[in-house]
Amino acid sequence: MAKGVSAADDVDIVKGEVLYDDGTHRFIWLGWEEHEEEGLVQVNQYLIENKGTGILLDPGGIHVFPRVVANTSRYIDLGRIQHIFFSHQDPDVSSGIALWLSVTPAKIHLSKWWVRFLPHYGMFDMSRIVPIEDNGGRIQLSSGDSLELIPAHFLHSVANFHVYDPKSKILFTGDLGAAIFPKGGRYPFVKDFDSHIRLMEGFHKRYMASNSVCRKYMDKVLKYDIEMIAPQHGAIFKKEHVKRFWDWFSGLRCGSDIINEIY
Repeated sequence: MAKGVSAADDVDIVKGEVLYDDGTHRFIWLGWEEHEEEGLVQVNQYLIENKGTGILLDPGGIHVFPRVVANTSRYIDLGRIQHIFFSHQDPDVSSGIALWLSVTPAKIHLSKWWVRFLPHYGMFDMSRIVPIEDNGGRIQLSSGDSLELIPAHFLHSVANFHVYDPKSKILFTGDLGAAIFPKGGRYPFVKDFDSHIRLMEGFHKRYMASNSVCRKYMDKVLKYDIEMIAPQHGAIFKKEHVKRFWDWFSGLRCGSDIINEIY
């Protein structure tokens, strides 16, 4: 078997995988580090290519920057990255922002509440920042297509957004759907949903604000036709597991629901 290939899915986990391709529009998972590093939070980054224009979703921090640049460059020239989306402010999401601005002409899309924190990541030129209002909106692409920005506040960040791609029907969910793999046990796509719950449950109980917040989000997101859920950590959910994930998530007791257990 080739180095870096997942036996379970026949996917090159180092180079990544094209999740959708209709000839003019692609949604691409950008892979992982070849070797699992102790103490490093495992992260997923994604590239959307739309008629020659690139959009990066949560491209990550400084540590993963070389790998994400290399894998992105396999699919598109960095000079054609026009938009970079950050779901929230965490360092594993956005601490590489100054580096990305130095190698692309992209505009940065981030909640208005987190713009003031960007200087702490070495970002001082605000002319390329597009603040996202609390009710979401769209990223308008040069082709005339667009990506929808869905509010996901308090899941887990207090100002947080997800991206729905109408072309591929893939929903990028940031930390929602995250799983924590045991060392040597990572896999790119969910196969056994019941066993995968065990890798998600602890994270979601602690990081999501409350069940009422989960259900408020569900009221918004269930109107979309979703073929795949692509989280920022863990494994990707294909169509057969999407409804099972929503059923599990909508009933989750978390955050303030279990505050007595936490204290």
